[in-house]
Parts: sequence; structure tokens; C-alpha cells
Amino acid sequence: MMNELHLSENIAGLRREKKITQEELADFLGVTKAAVSKWENGQTMPDILLLPQLAGFFGVTVDALLGYEAQLSREQIRHRYLELCGDFAKLPFSEVMERARSLVHRYYACYPFLLQICVLYLNHFMLAEQKEEGKQILKEGVELCGRILEECRDVGICQDASALKAAFLLYLGRGEEVLELLEPVLDLSCIFWQSGPVLLRAYCMTGRMEPAKSCAQMMQYRDLVNLVGGAVQLLALHEAEPGRCREIMRRIEGVMELYQVETLHPNLAAQYHYQAALACMACQEQEKALKFLESFGRCVEALLASERIRLHGDSYFDRLDEWIDRLPLGDLAPRDRKFAGENALMALSHPAFSQLGDNLRFQAVRDIFLKGRDFIKE
Repeated sequence: MMNELHLSENIAGLRREKKITQEELADFLGVTKAAVSKWENGQTMPDILLLPQLAGFFGVTVDALLGYEAQLSREQIRHRYLELCGDFAKLPFSEVMERARSLVHRYYACYPFLLQICVLYLNHFMLAEQKEEGKQILKEGVELCGRILEECRDVGICQDASALKAAFLLYLGRGEEVLELLEPVLDLSCIFWQSGPVLLRAYCMTGRMEPAKSCAQMMQYRDLVNLVGGAVQLLALHEAEPGRCREIMRRIEGVMELYQVETLHPNLAAQYHYQAALACMACQEQEKALKFLESFGRCVEALLASERIRLHGDSYFDRLDEWIDRLPLGDLAPRDRKFAGENALMALSHPAFSQLGDNLRFQAVRDIFLKGRDFIKE
């Protein structure tokens, strides 16, 4: 453990920075020069009672002396998340999970980091080779969220942890527990749901017009994402009702065109087009299904063509990037683009599309994903 914490290297480095000899350090601590030499070579470690003296002598904390980081900065969290996300796309699943669990143990008191590890688990557990292994990861996610809720005092982090815990429980088939967790806080009559407009009015009241504009834009973007995301769910719920599905599509496609959702948020647009294609197949409307699949392919192609998948604003949502930068993961997407491409390819194997297997337009969409996958490998 001490080697992991780099105590030996830190003692040697701090001593050189202070421009003193091993003998001078030994004299200050009341030990032999040989003892200091062994510490710096990693042969032995200082007595634990000497650590405060060593830290005080060098003018650092004990944690800094040990090389231990109890907390991570926002940039460090993003960096570690991005690394793990990329590893899932190129390394054995079990190897990446081992590293993720090691980081959890190391930063067990860094709740913002634990929260993003939960996001990582939620977006990658399905890659597990065995179903039971995936289930175990979901259970670990529930436990991590529980720890955050019990120990963390940050209200925002706890709200996110509740939402993630509910998602883990849902995947585990524990619906009753989800209701117990979320129903008390998702009462639409709650004053909490009016907090956004109240904040906006407070900005205006105090003459802070620039933050007010950013706040209003962020709220509109959030509502847009929720509106389109809700339509995806509605299509799934009304799949066997052609009339209802057509009306959902008519309304939501007007919104998507108006706000240029395919460019603004191609991942969200891809989800909509895919679900719309499934709804059309359920209603025996193959021609419409093919059009939606082509739109799905266009969105995924745009995602795969980018160096990495990222959230962003546009000419209308021109203040969005400021808000995105304040998110825990910034503009990072929760999944690596290679994984997103593989997922899109797997989506075409849905039984509903079996009738389209020989259709040239369907094959063209599949070819987009195959070429994208090969491009990323290169």
C-alpha cells in the first residue's frame, strides 16, 4: 500500500527540493542516515509516529507526504472517467472493472467521484460476459449510492444518487423499491419543481441579466431533452396503437425540426428515430420504419465521425456550453463512441427488424455502423 502511495519517492523528492542531505534529515528526526536511505529506497517505512514530524519538516500535510488523495478535483474525476470509459471499449471487461473497484476503494470518501463511478457502472454493466456478473455490478451500484446517501451532505449529489439508485433497482427488477425511493420526491405539486423559475426571477430581481439569460436557456434545453425523451417512452408504451403513435410522431417531429435536435443532440435524436422505427414495424408500416432507420443511421454516423462524443450547444443555445462545463463530467458523453457504435449495430438485430434483413436500405444502414466501427479501430 505504501508503495502505491509513493511515500519513498515523496520523501526523496521533498528532501532534494529542500536541498538537505539524508544525514541532516536523520539528525532532525533523531534516526540514522541509514534509516532515511532505506525509506527512500523503499526497503523500509518510517514509524507511523514520525509521519507528522516528516510532514511538518517539509511543510506539507501527511496526506501529501504519503501521496494520498482523499478527494479528486472535477478535472481529475473527468479524466479518470474518460480513461475507464475508453478502457471498456478496448480491454477485457473484468480487467476494467477491477481497476474501477480499486479506484472506488482508494477514493471511498470522494462522493462526486463515487457518483460518476455509478454512472459508469450503469452505462456499461451490460458488457459483462455473464448475466450474474452484470447483476453483481448493479448491486454494487445500489450499495455505492446508499453510501453516498448515508454519508454525503451535498444535497445535489444526494439527489443524483437517489436517481441512480432507482435506475439500478429498476434494472434489478425491484420496482417496489423504486417507488418507495422516488414517489416521495417526485410529487409534481411540490414547490421543488418551481425552483428553476424562482432562480430565474431572482436573477432578474437583482439585475443579474446575463446569468438570467443562461438560466432560462438551460431550463429550455432541459425541457426540450425531457420532451423528446418522453416521446421515446410514449412510443414504446403505445406501440400497438397506430393512431396514437402517428400523433406522437407528428407533434414531436415538429419540435425536433424546429430545434434542430439531430445536430444539437444526435444521440437523443437517434433514440427517437430508433423507437419510432420499432413502433412503425409494430404497426406494419415498413416504409416509414425504413425512413426512421435511415435517420437513426444518419445520427449514429454523425456521432461516430466525431473524435469523441460530446454534449454541446448551437447557434440558438449559445450559452449552453457554459452550463455543460459545470456538469460533473463536463461535455463528456457517458459512453465511449466505439461502444456507442457497437450498441447501435446490436440494435439492428432486434426481432422486429427481421423482416427487413434482405432490404437494401436496411443493409445500407447496417453498413454505416460497420464502416464506423472499422474507422474507429483504425
